[in-house]
Amino acid sequence: MPHATLSDDQIHRLNEIGSTLIDQSRAKIIVEPQSRSTGFWFGGGNVTQDSQGKLWLVGRYRNQGDSRTGLHAGERGLELAIFKSDDQGESFQKVLSLTKAELSLEQREVLSIEGAAIQFTEAGVELFVSTEKAGINYPENLQDYLKPGTGVWTIDLLRAENVESLAQANPCTVVETSDPRFIHIKDPFLANHRGTPSLLFCSHPFCWTSSNTGIVPLSSPSIDLKQISYDFFPRGFTWDVAMTRGTSVLPLPSAGVIADQEVSLFFYDGGECVRNLEEHSSAKKRPRGYSCEELGGLAYCLEGDLMHPNRLSNLQPSFTSPHGTGCSRYVDVHDAGEHYYATWQQSQADRSQPLVLNRVKKEQILAILK
Repeated sequence: MPHATLSDDQIHRLNEIGSTLIDQSRAKIIVEPQSRSTGFWFGGGNVTQDSQGKLWLVGRYRNQGDSRTGLHAGERGLELAIFKSDDQGESFQKVLSLTKAELSLEQREVLSIEGAAIQFTEAGVELFVSTEKAGINYPENLQDYLKPGTGVWTIDLLRAENVESLAQANPCTVVETSDPRFIHIKDPFLANHRGTPSLLFCSHPFCWTSSNTGIVPLSSPSIDLKQISYDFFPRGFTWDVAMTRGTSVLPLPSAGVIADQEVSLFFYDGGECVRNLEEHSSAKKRPRGYSCEELGGLAYCLEGDLMHPNRLSNLQPSFTSPHGTGCSRYVDVHDAGEHYYATWQQSQADRSQPLVLNRVKKEQILAILK
């Protein structure tokens, strides 16, 4: 049975909302990478609010490195950082920094830090963070494929009464698998699926040839991995044939042309290859998404059903940077009431990727839907 879809006019409005939120020309750099050169960036996290309405931002600093040859080729993901804003996103101050050593577990040394997600709860704060760890093997018949100096990615959870206390929290691994099709689990983000709080993530196979999007419910004190799906969002056919990595879900207000429907935007990263391919010298030039230089895609979901997204970026990406490689990835959009706060990593002319922010008044989005 086919899933419900929207009209052409409604789809046009959703695309306009997407381009209004992820406006490359209005984006303002809020966190610089540690160097302005290829392979250096900050991002891969989210923005949220505490009970007092203050904005908090989590992400990781990544320095130059090559995952194909292990850490001997560079530092890669070396620091997780949490920032706070007291002025509605005009500026952010670092509050907490966690190193690879501080995120390591017994018998599992952290080699690199990847994406993270933070949320406030009645008990305090929860931080989901993905790290590449030594001490985890591939299945016995595939062990030779785990490259020397590299590890396996898993997602850990840290809980504390407040952000500062996360420095003393003990990481606990909550999502991992030995299935070689999805063995690398990383880049967590949070959303509701049919009213159930859920953790979404990216998975990679043992051969690192693709990026997939997975989901697991958070409805119990401990995550029930029996209910996990590792690849509910199929990869595309053109610009995103190699990668479809979800990064954020934004429920839209039920107003205007979608007044009688529950519609969410689903942001994702895509690429057509894992490594940059040589182009024909006379071919039309275009951004070609590949590992670490992905481009931005957009989909929508209906009635809170995140597991059946409808692609809007069918033939081309929806979001590309006007600079550098065109990379525009790790979109997160937070609904703060009067404003939406959209953040993403944006390629620059020097090919670094700082974290940028675009603040959009909710009335602008309502006007598009009117």
